[in-house]
Amino acid sequence: MDETIFSNEVILAWLKYFSDHVDVNLATLKMLDITGRNKNLIPAVMSNRAVLVFTDAGHPDIFYDMWSADLGDCVIWYNEGSDPSGPMKHDKVADMINRGINASAAMLILNPGAVTNYQVGIENSRFSPGSVQYVCREVRAVIMNKLNLGDQDNICVISGESIAVEAAMIAAEGSVIAVEYDRRDRTTMQCNIDKFGLNNVIIVESLEGGILDGLPVPNIAFIVGSSRIDREIKSLLAVNPSMNFVVYTLDFEVLTSLPALIRENGLQRTEAIRVEVSRVNSKNLMEPFPSPWLVSARRAAE
Repeated sequence: MDETIFSNEVILAWLKYFSDHVDVNLATLKMLDITGRNKNLIPAVMSNRAVLVFTDAGHPDIFYDMWSADLGDCVIWYNEGSDPSGPMKHDKVADMINRGINASAAMLILNPGAVTNYQVGIENSRFSPGSVQYVCREVRAVIMNKLNLGDQDNICVISGESIAVEAAMIAAEGSVIAVEYDRRDRTTMQCNIDKFGLNNVIIVESLEGGILDGLPVPNIAFIVGSSRIDREIKSLLAVNPSMNFVVYTLDFEVLTSLPALIRENGLQRTEAIRVEVSRVNSKNLMEPFPSPWLVSARRAAE
């Protein structure tokens, strides 16, 4: 069990305190401990009407970051101490942007306008503009389905910025290693991290030089196929021989090289699909999108 300054007894005391002071259904409450952890507060608040947050001292920009994420109308219920006792206050996030947190405590965040149905395949317009050409949302939804992430998975995403964002939201108890070879793409990735309030994404510029040492060991990898794919697969298998892979490619040469690469690295292909998406535009004309191949592979059975 992870260490935390909030024991079960302390959490129960805070629950009783907020229950006595705020009209909230505890059965629908989401609890989030962000003490010393890379937890994503902003996505949790965006998708839940009530979030009870346990936090330690620090976090000087926590309310400003929420306000920047269009959560200024959320209401914060809190007290001035570290114990669940005494008078309780409440203010809108927009009125607290110049405040930080100076003691370990709990706060209740109410967001009546929360979007409670998580939508796989975020609208591209929500991502930060920059150097990245984002895959269309329908294809991304299929990719997320094939990744089949759990909340504690660690995933390595190579050159897949929007995939890294959605993966970080789903794997809220895990982590995402985002490999971006281009400096401009690293900048765009950081902008997305800031925009979506993601604390479980680590940006690296390559897989070389032992850069994965000391980072969470990924159990699944998403790779946008390129001429580097053989080296990338070998580097990832070196840190986890049981790694699962999903490869995205529009490149015919990469596609035709995959069967041999998969065999040479002791993997077996589990699935290969092609995704085609077309939309009817404002002129009532069919607008096709690039049609990628998605190839999944895992460690071959002994």
